Amino acid sequence: MKKIIETIAGEISGVLAQIDENEAAKLANELQNAKRIFIAGTGRSGLIGKVFAMRMMHSEYPVYVVGETITPSIETGDLLLTISGSGSTGSLFQYAKKAKEIDAKVALVTTNKDSVIGELSDCTITIPAATKKRLASEPDTIQPLGSQFDQSAHLLLDAIIVYLLLQKPEGKSHSSLNQKHANLE
Repeated sequence: MKKIIETIAGEISGVLAQIDENEAAKLANELQNAKRIFIAGTGRSGLIGKVFAMRMMHSEYPVYVVGETITPSIETGDLLLTISGSGSTGSLFQYAKKAKEIDAKVALVTTNKDSVIGELSDCTITIPAATKKRLASEPDTIQPLGSQFDQSAHLLLDAIIVYLLLQKPEGKSHSSLNQKHANLE
């Protein structure tokens, strides 16, 4: 078991070491400047999006998850953040097209910046991780399906949260974030 844990940790560390920090900083800037933030993903990538949305809410950003019953219409000045390993998930492509029609910005976290969603995006972060497609250009992994991409996206987006918190003049302490944490548990 220890060997498996160490291998997975090494894989993720290797992937994250290849992230373009300028791409990550650009996404952070887009998030800071958006009127509101909408997050979309499907499957496990969608769950990673929900994790990120929760931390954005704790950090006092106006954030919504696409598909939830309380999510309003996207408007000009808003940002749609899509998370798609392939960058070609059909429903996410449709969301990105709709966002662009309304003159909202589109950001993409993916392995494929040249994908159909990537072509529509104002901001793309490329994560050089393995997906469920197991393309020849993807790194090796002992993990099933798109686990390497999803885990890397999770840690990358957590790093963006830390970056954003450090950018706020007043900063954010653990206790101030905890005040936004759910109390109906």
